[in-house]
Amino acid sequence: MNQFLAQHGNEILEATLEHVWLVGATMLLAMAMGVPLGIVVARKPWLSKPILGSANIAETIPSLALLGFLLPIPWLGDRADRLAITALVLYALLPIIRNTAAGITGVDPAVREAARGMGLTGRQILFRVELPLSVSTILAGIRVATVLTIGIATITAAVGAGGLGEFIFRGLAMVNDPLILAGAIPAALLALGADFLLGILERLLRPVR
Repeated sequence: MNQFLAQHGNEILEATLEHVWLVGATMLLAMAMGVPLGIVVARKPWLSKPILGSANIAETIPSLALLGFLLPIPWLGDRADRLAITALVLYALLPIIRNTAAGITGVDPAVREAARGMGLTGRQILFRVELPLSVSTILAGIRVATVLTIGIATITAAVGAGGLGEFIFRGLAMVNDPLILAGAIPAALLALGADFLLGILERLLRPVR
């Protein structure tokens, strides 16, 4: 294994950077979509079933099957990275939406009423009170989504999106354990590292009670 790492270190590093790029792009898009959708769910409970239901359906579709469903779509199928990121965003949305909604609805109603009594508008209450108080809960959802995305991103190598999954698929095809581990170990370390760092950030941003 050491000899393999010495010979293919640059390839592993390049694949790791590709993997980080896929996950980073996915999480930026998922947060940009998931947090507003979570706010909508919290503010308009009658929309919770269609929004959460749709996100839940995407979550339950097997990853290879979802890639297969998306592949015939012209704009997505033209680029492997677009296809991969779209699929990964669909998987990442549910925990972000759910935790955002839970964080906002969990704000003490007395705090909300006090803000209204001070003359704050609904938008001001959202950005100055509700989101700051629920940021740690939202971050917990982002943490779950990030770890999930790092793992599922290895599957996107099946459609040529690159990343650490390339080593895993090649290793499985060749029955080559070092090749499999060259993809699996960095992916596991990325997931553990992201979970650890986001866990620290979550604790730091948790509001003092």
